[in-house]
Amino acid sequence: MRTIVYVDALNLYYRALKERPNLKWLNLEILFDNLLPKNEVIGINYYYAPVKGKVDRDAPNRQNAYIRALKTCRRIRLIKGRFLSTKTWAGVAHDKRFVTLPPPDNPIFPIPEVARVWRHEEKGSDVNLGVELVRDAFLGAFEVAAVVTNDTDLVRAFEIVREDTGKDVGLVCPTDRAAPALQAAASFVRHLAVSDLRKAQFPDHLEGGRIRRPVSWNQPN
Repeated sequence: MRTIVYVDALNLYYRALKERPNLKWLNLEILFDNLLPKNEVIGINYYYAPVKGKVDRDAPNRQNAYIRALKTCRRIRLIKGRFLSTKTWAGVAHDKRFVTLPPPDNPIFPIPEVARVWRHEEKGSDVNLGVELVRDAFLGAFEVAAVVTNDTDLVRAFEIVREDTGKDVGLVCPTDRAAPALQAAASFVRHLAVSDLRKAQFPDHLEGGRIRRPVSWNQPN
């Protein structure tokens, strides 16, 4: 079955990779060939946004190295969104809760209740993914789609593809627990395990050493 995989990169990162630095050098072709052995994976669409260096100055360099690694794979297509960075007032997490508050009337607090913080929001990737999933289904680009996400904003896209084209849309969940609404909308569900990620790593050096795994991604878990 001709299959296209649609990867919500931010969802994959925060739910499966953020706390596992030595698994971030992930070869998506190997990953999905292993995960979907009965399918012919003809394409992998990777929806991402270039990260900013405001908090971590080296983050763009690490991401650029990974994007260059992905470009060595013939079946991977990169679709770029963007990050919107804004400064806002936010509640200080005294009791581990995070509550957005308006600016204080008096800027002097014995115990700070609010602070000015940078908020980074990804724009466009989930919309791009949903639109292209539906378009490709109607164009007959695939027989089966597999979507890597746990974002319920994509539920309606799953439903449209299944109901209006009769094609299967599988959920590849990057966590142990899939969102119930997504699970109900999907034709099938797979979960990404740590062992799956570990078996699908790029070599440390690619293109004769011109592309290298970031040093901080060599840390053991």
